[in-house]
Amino acid sequence: MEVNELIQKYKEGRRDFTGVNLSKADLNGADLSHADLSGINLSEASLYGADLRKAKLNGADLNGTKLYRATLIGANLSGADLGQADLSEANLTEAKLYGVNLYKAILNKAKLARAKLNGANLGNTKLVKADLSDAILSEARLFGANLTDAILHRADLSRSSLNGANLTRANLSEVDLSYAYLYGASFSEADLSEANLTGANLNGADLSKANLFKANLTKAKLADVTMLGTITEEANLTGVIWS
Repeated sequence: MEVNELIQKYKEGRRDFTGVNLSKADLNGADLSHADLSGINLSEASLYGADLRKAKLNGADLNGTKLYRATLIGANLSGADLGQADLSEANLTEAKLYGVNLYKAILNKAKLARAKLNGANLGNTKLVKADLSDAILSEARLFGANLTDAILHRADLSRSSLNGANLTRANLSEVDLSYAYLYGASFSEADLSEANLTGANLNGADLSKANLFKANLTKAKLADVTMLGTITEEANLTGVIWS
């Protein structure tokens, strides 16, 4: 199917475009809201500013796709391949991203509040200044991710992997990082006030100037951690493993 044909059929009321091949297509600014694009091939396509709110993109091939400033509010991207995609400043509020592949994707300044990213692969992803407040990232892989200045207030990152991730100055207040893998991660100047770090592995992490006020670090692993200037007032350090 050609782009012009798809746009015309959409305007005529068709919404089912499952399995269509539009690799490398130009769909900049297109309105495909509420469309069923399950299994569609949009790899390396260009969708700058496209409206895909509430669209079904589960299982879609979006590898290397340009989705800069695209609107994906409430979209279903579960199981989609978004590896190396550009989602900078995209709006993914309340999007379903269960098990999605976002390896090496760019999500700087993206809106991901209340998004569901359970089990997603965000390894080496760029999430600078992204809003992930109240997002669900349990068991997600974020190893090597750049979350500098990101907002993760009240996010669920339980049992996630953030080994070597950069969370400098990130807002992690009230976050759930219980039993998370945080080996070698940087939390320099991060706000971890009232965070749940029960059983988390923070060995080799940088917590310099981090705010751990009222944080729960029960049975956390803190061997070789840098804590210069760290705020630990009223933090629960019961059973912490320091070596």
